[in-house]
Amino acid sequence: MKYKVKLEIFEGPLDLLLYLIKKNEVDICDIPISAITDQYLEYLEMMKMLDLDIAGEFIVMAATLMQIKSRMLLPPDEVPEEEMEEGDPRSELVKKLLEYKKFKEAADRLAAIEATTSQQYTRKTEERPVPEIEGENAFFEASIFDLLTAFSKILKEVPRETFYKVVKDKFTVSDKIHDIVHTLVNEPKIYFSRLFKAAESKIEIIVIFLAVLELIRMKEIIIVQQEPFGEIEIIRNPDVVKPAVQ
Repeated sequence: MKYKVKLEIFEGPLDLLLYLIKKNEVDICDIPISAITDQYLEYLEMMKMLDLDIAGEFIVMAATLMQIKSRMLLPPDEVPEEEMEEGDPRSELVKKLLEYKKFKEAADRLAAIEATTSQQYTRKTEERPVPEIEGENAFFEASIFDLLTAFSKILKEVPRETFYKVVKDKFTVSDKIHDIVHTLVNEPKIYFSRLFKAAESKIEIIVIFLAVLELIRMKEIIIVQQEPFGEIEIIRNPDVVKPAVQ
C-alpha cells in the first residue's frame, strides 16, 4: 500500500503532550513522565504503522522525553552533581508546555470572538468552533489525537483472525473516500467506529482511516464529539458546496 498523508492536518508534539496530560487528568506541573512518555511513543508507533509523514519535531520530543525519563529513574546517589543542581529534569518541558498552553488559549479565544455565535459553538478555551447539526445538541470539534485514540481502540477490538487475514489489495483510499462521502449524502452523521464494522483485514482498516484523514485534509468533513474524549462522529463540512467524489 503506497499512500502517505502529510501531517499538515496534525498539530505538533506539544499539542500531543497537552492532549495526553488532559486525557490522563494529571497536573501539568507534576507530569508522570514515565507513563506519558510510554503513551507518547505509542502514538508515534501508530503514526509509523499508518505510514504517515511524521515531522522531525515529533522525533526530537520523543528523544527529550526518554532522556527525562531515564534521568528520573536514576537512584538519587547516581545522579551527577551538575544535574542535581539543575533541579527537576521536567522543569524546562513544563515551562514550554505552560507557555504553549497560554498561547493556544489566547488564540482560541480570538477564534471564538470571530465566530458567529448564532451558528457556531466552541469548547471552552481549547477547541475551535464547529457548526451545530440541526435538531441535535451542540457538538465540539475533536482533535486529530482524539481520532488516533479512537482508531487505536478499534485496532485492539478487531478479532485476531480479521486483523491478520491476508487478502489481495483490492481497496484504495479513493474508493473509501467515495464510500464515506456517499454515505454522508444520505445521513447527517456517521459514527467513526461504524466505518470499520465490515472491514475484512488490517489493510482495509488502515485504508479506511487514511481516507478519513484525507477527507479532513481536504476540509470535506469535520470530526466531532458530544463531550471531550467522547465517541467520534463524522459530519460533512457545511461550507462544502458539492461532494468531493462524484
